[in-house]
This record gives sequence, structure tokens and C-alpha cells, in this order.
Amino acid sequence: MEHIIFSIENNVAKITLNRPKVFNSFTMPMATEMLECLEQCANNGAIRAVYITGAGKAFCAGQDLEEAVSGPNIRDIVKHTYDPIIKKIRAIEKPIVCAVNGVAAGAGANIALACDITIASANASFIQAFSKIGLIPDSAGTFFLPRIIGMQKATALMMLGSKVSAEDAERMGMIYQVVDHESFEETAMKIATKLANMPTVGLGLTKRLLNHSFTNSLDQQLAMEEELQYVAAESADHKEGINAFLEKRKPVFKGK
Repeated sequence: MEHIIFSIENNVAKITLNRPKVFNSFTMPMATEMLECLEQCANNGAIRAVYITGAGKAFCAGQDLEEAVSGPNIRDIVKHTYDPIIKKIRAIEKPIVCAVNGVAAGAGANIALACDITIASANASFIQAFSKIGLIPDSAGTFFLPRIIGMQKATALMMLGSKVSAEDAERMGMIYQVVDHESFEETAMKIATKLANMPTVGLGLTKRLLNHSFTNSLDQQLAMEEELQYVAAESADHKEGINAFLEKRKPVFKGK
């Protein structure tokens, strides 16, 4: 791949956005590669967790504006780039850790927010940069951000285009954790590796429930929990967890 570095180690798929000279901004070819990686993550049983980060100083500056000016129209870019990436991130029933190593702006910020657990370097920042060039937030930013931090703060950040430090992002609940830059990558990968060794069938079902919790009624969510709890109870991971508890040993989960 030209724009993405993809590797698998210890059952963790690592996806690195790799256009550091332009702060890992997206073009349609890069988006195609990203979707190919996510498809592998969904279908490869050896992959039990996903780790997304950026090369160089930035995580992702969003859309490559040169492409937006001289290439496809903005509707085609959104339809064929960001919409399918966000849908795939939410559809993969495996934990996805986003390790934000630097600035995450525009669509880059919203891709980070769509992941399951987002960890940021102390050097990172988040910017809903769309209003600065007369656009509206895409990549499901208007869906996730108000649900994460509330309507007032989300509205202000989107309209004002304010830069949010990693510390402030953690304080307002936008991300899970901020980590010192020196230990950031090691800490974020440890979390992804820990998730990969957990009962990932149950984690995937949890993700499915969380996706539906945005739109289900209480009765619908309770019914779905009942159904999926039965599915989880039939998994080999659950049986291993029970046996390990009774035998007073550490469980060895296999994601089955």
C-alpha cells in the first residue's frame, strides 16, 4: 500500500495513516486503502483488536484540500471516503483503539471519535475545522460529538472551530485517556493488546448493543440485551471464563 502501513502482531491489526508530509490528510486513494485494511480486520479471524494511528507529527488533518479543489466534488468525496470508513469502523465487531499521536482535525477528529476507545498523546489536539472554510462537520461528527460531550459544547466547538487540547478533550469526556507523549505509543498498544486477549466475542456483542443504544427504546434495548446475552453465554470464551474461575487459573480466551 502507498498511503497506509498495515501489520498484524499479537492478534492486533495496526493501521497507520502514512502521508506525514501533509499531516496524513485523506485522498480517495488513501481512503480506498483504509477500507481494504478495515475489511481485512473484519474478516481475518486472527485479528481480535484494531489499532489506528498516524505517522509523523499528526494523526490526520482531514481532507486533502488540493484534491477537494481539483478532483472529485465534495459530495462524491464524502460518499465514497468518509461515510464508508465510519460505517465500517462501527460495524466491525472487534474493539478498535484510536491512538491520536498529534493533531486530529476535521474528518480526522471525527474518525477518532467513531472508534471504540480513543487515547491521545499529550501533544495531540482536536479541531472541528469545517466552519473555518464554510463547510459543515461530516464523518458522523454531528452524530457522535453531541452524544459524547453534550449539545452545547458540541455546537460551540463546531461553530467556533476551537482547538481542544488532549487534556481538555479528556476532561470533557471526548476521549478515554491522555498519556504523556514519551509513553503514549506503548500505553495505547498495551490497551489494544489487552483487548485482543480478552473474550472478544462478548466485546463485539457489547459494541453491537452500544450502536443500537443510540436509537432503541428501553424495551428494545432490554430485549436485545437478553438475546445477545444468550449468544455470549454460548461462546467458547464464556465457557473458558467460567472454567478458569472455578479452577482458579488465568483464562485463555480465543475469541470464539
